[in-house]
This record gives sequence, structure tokens and C-alpha cells, in this order.
Amino acid sequence: MSTPFDLSGKTAAVTGGGRGLGLGISSALLEAGADVIVVARSPAAAELTARADELGRQVHVVRLDLAHSEAIASAAQAVLSTHRVDILVNNAGTQERYPAIDFPLPAWDRIMDINLRAVFQLCQLFGAPMLERGQGKIVNLASLLSFQGGMTVPAYAASKGAVAQLTKALCNEWAGRGVNVNAIAPGYMNTDMNAALLADPVRLEQLSTRIPAGRWGQPQDIGDVVVFLASRAAAYVHGQVLAVDGGWMAR
Repeated sequence: MSTPFDLSGKTAAVTGGGRGLGLGISSALLEAGADVIVVARSPAAAELTARADELGRQVHVVRLDLAHSEAIASAAQAVLSTHRVDILVNNAGTQERYPAIDFPLPAWDRIMDINLRAVFQLCQLFGAPMLERGQGKIVNLASLLSFQGGMTVPAYAASKGAVAQLTKALCNEWAGRGVNVNAIAPGYMNTDMNAALLADPVRLEQLSTRIPAGRWGQPQDIGDVVVFLASRAAAYVHGQVLAVDGGWMAR
């Protein structure tokens, strides 16, 4: 029986879709019936392709470094020449930690290129045919640092604050043309990006005690919300930055 969350017949492009949160997102999309194009620097995890085979779905991998705008343009053109992309998930991101006074400008530029400029460029490139069809879903990955400042990650915080605002700006232009643009702000997630925090017992305890749900998030937690935003169940959801944080923002 079809449900509002059924993505059968849809194709999703997921940046960084082969590991971490991206793997959870790609897996959830496959489970919901979509085929997935993983856009990433590294190959997709073997478990993802194995699961696709079990479900009768397809996974394609496009190797791409999001730091280079020319490469993004070429990769998008290649994908769109052979696939109708119904769903775009801008998941890939990077961060570096330095005290603000010592933050290297080259690191700042790289973080902004990957976390913000690439997101906007991909929204333009994949959004154009969506607008022509009058239908499409875009989900950007923001962060709790879209709302808060964080410590020793000024570039990451700035980029994710901008992703939240970009999501709203695109909503204002595209919602009336059939394209839903929303963002997810993950809370503290059990992924490689947070390895330093997870390895620090004092900081881990400080963070964990503030999460009302009593646990750190898992990639599947984000994947399930992506499926919701990519489905017809979210047809009237536009321009939202949805915190998926175990209640962190409520504490």
C-alpha cells in the first residue's frame, strides 16, 4: 500500500552520501523506494550497495571534490544528462578547529567553499530542472551552530548559519514554483566529524547531560527526517530549519 512517505520511482542525489550521516540518509532513501546517486570524494560503503541490491534499487557513485566549482558544474551536467533528479540532499561538509584569533584564512575559505558555496551551486544546478518541471525537493544540512556560536569553529558556525538563511531565501523564490527547500539542523551525532568530542570524556559528559533524549543521535535519525522532507507528506513544508537534536535546543 502506498503511503505519503513512499519515494518509489524517485531519484535522490546525496552529497557525501557514502559515509557518516550521508550513509544514514542514503540508506533511508533506499528503504523508502528511491534510487540514490552518491556524490562524494570516496566510494560508497559496500553495505549501501549491498542493501540497494536487496531492495532492487540502484546506487550510482559520482566522485567529486566539492571544493572546486568547475568540477561541480561538470559532474552535475553529467548526472542530469542521464538522470531525472527529484531530490537533492546537500549533506557534505567539513570543519576545522582553531581559536578564532588563530584561524587560518585558507582554512576559512575552504570551509566556506564546501559548506556554503557548493551548496548554493548545487541548488542552482539541480534546482533549475526542478523549477522547469514545477516539482522537486531540496534538503540542506544545517547545524545546531546555525543557531549557536560554538567554540573554536567560527568558519563552520558562519557557514551553517548561512546555509539556514540560504534555505529561507530559496524558499521565498521557489516555493510558489513547486520546489520545497528545507534544512535539517542535526544535534550531536555519533559520527567521525565528532570524534574529538566523543574521545574527550569531560566534554562528552558535559554535552550528553544536556540532551533530553539521553543519547547522541545516529545517522538513521537524520535519514528518516530526510525521507519525510523529501516525501509528499511534507508538501506544505517550506523554508524550515528543523532541529533533529534529541531536544538540545529546548533545554
